[in-house]
Amino acid sequence: MNEPQLWLAFLVPTGDEERMNKDTLFLLPPGFEDNDRREFCPECAEIWGVLAYFPAIKESLDIRYEPIAHPRTGLVDLLGEGEWNCPTLVLAEDADAGPHAEVKTAGGYRLLDNARDIAKYFSHIFGTPFPRGS
Repeated sequence: MNEPQLWLAFLVPTGDEERMNKDTLFLLPPGFEDNDRREFCPECAEIWGVLAYFPAIKESLDIRYEPIAHPRTGLVDLLGEGEWNCPTLVLAEDADAGPHAEVKTAGGYRLLDNARDIAKYFSHIFGTPFPRGS
């Protein structure tokens, strides 16, 4: 089954390297201490799975890790108080979000605040398959 390799031809990073000319992806780290045990975020893991399937997407993103504790200062500094969900993808200034993802706004930025909308956006931008059930 070489199907994923076929999609790699469509994975072309967009924009230049400046901060808001790239989409910025906020994630929790792969493992953290919470509730008196080691945990991980299932939605962040879903996004890491998409990036593992299509590694060229990763090159087009500014990826930042946030701590589990609130407030998550990277998100709050950019989007405003109360905006701290991970995963969150803050869209580059000129990004075309397409018709399938539910785009929200905060702090003057457009964003996607869940794994399914982020994956649908990647489908629109990079030509990857859509998430099943979406």
